[in-house]
Amino acid sequence: MSDAAKKDTPEQAEFRAHCQQWLTENHPGQPNVHIPQGALELSDPDALQWLKKWQKSAYDAGLIGADYSKETGGRGLKDCQAIANQEMQRAKTPFFPNIIGLGMAAPTVYFHAQESVKQELLPKLLSGEHIWCQGFSEPGAGSDLANQQTFAEKKGDTWVINGHKVWTSLAHFADWMILLCRTSKDDKYNGLSYFVVPIQSMIGKGVTVNPLIKLTGETGFNEVIFEDLVVEDKYRLDEVGAGWKVAMTTLAHERGAGLLTTPSAGGMVMEKEKGAGIGNAMSLIDLAKQSYRNGKTAADDGAIRDSIMELMIRQEGFRQNQRRIGVKELNDHPMRLPLQFKLVATEMGQDIAQLAYEIEGASSSLYVNDENAAAGGQWQLAYMNSFGVTIAAGANEVQRNILGERVLNMPKSK
Repeated sequence: MSDAAKKDTPEQAEFRAHCQQWLTENHPGQPNVHIPQGALELSDPDALQWLKKWQKSAYDAGLIGADYSKETGGRGLKDCQAIANQEMQRAKTPFFPNIIGLGMAAPTVYFHAQESVKQELLPKLLSGEHIWCQGFSEPGAGSDLANQQTFAEKKGDTWVINGHKVWTSLAHFADWMILLCRTSKDDKYNGLSYFVVPIQSMIGKGVTVNPLIKLTGETGFNEVIFEDLVVEDKYRLDEVGAGWKVAMTTLAHERGAGLLTTPSAGGMVMEKEKGAGIGNAMSLIDLAKQSYRNGKTAADDGAIRDSIMELMIRQEGFRQNQRRIGVKELNDHPMRLPLQFKLVATEMGQDIAQLAYEIEGASSSLYVNDENAAAGGQWQLAYMNSFGVTIAAGANEVQRNILGERVLNMPKSK
């Protein structure tokens, strides 16, 4: 029995047993299509459909939305989603495609939408039937999130939205978007409001989605242009002018410090990519054993072993630090943990991928689809993608400034 299982309540122990049995009997196995490293790199409709089928089956079994109320499509349990996550990751399952929906949109809708809207949107979000994207970044508003220029004008019982969003992951597949925009130009923060808006059903009717091709060749990012998009007032979350407050709910959950645990699966590695447990420092051990130089493996190099161990310690420290979320006495400032988690997780992931480069040596110059590339070239792809996540949700440099000024009360830099 794991340490986590020893602390289960009777309800949690019963739920854990259910998760274990279901995963044993219903693991989807290896896919018949290529699955990318993460949901934000999805570009193949066939891969999306395969992953949506997996998410729907996990939802039907109660492994997604365990802590959400039954009225909103959940299972109505208490502190059980983390158990489902543990068991899915232990079983090395595929990831869920609706990552933005599960991690950001669902809790935001749950805490701020009208009851009728929760019941309308959350079941299809949790099941993966509807894919969601996030409309925050603009050409002139990224790390300075409050500098939104997309504008929503009230007309009767509807809002008319005009503006331009960019770096919008999954918008090319998204049915819905969580949208932060301006409803007043008189106040930077209190002039913001928050909406959920349809995307796929409104393409050509006020919505345009243009994919952005990355250096890696992937098209997970998009720009989204709104031209007189009409949205019903019921899809406004919270009060007019409360957009900044609602956005803080979104960001807290995005950074792993929200009140609801995000449903999370993963750990499965494609057969041809063995040794590429991307983001997991322990997987570097296998990679080092498979990488040869001068007749010896990289694992024979004491400096490499030390570097791997250092990253494993950092990763375990991060995991233990996440447990502080549930301890009120250890949360002295509402933004401390969200900002810390984002900084530590993204930079640690980048360091793990960078060490993989060093372990592979000369073969690190080989890329995806090269039959001679170690682990299918997936570490190289992970390293290139790691730069983007240090910018997403606010550039790390800006996050450090916010931590210093707002959390540590240090003077503003001049």
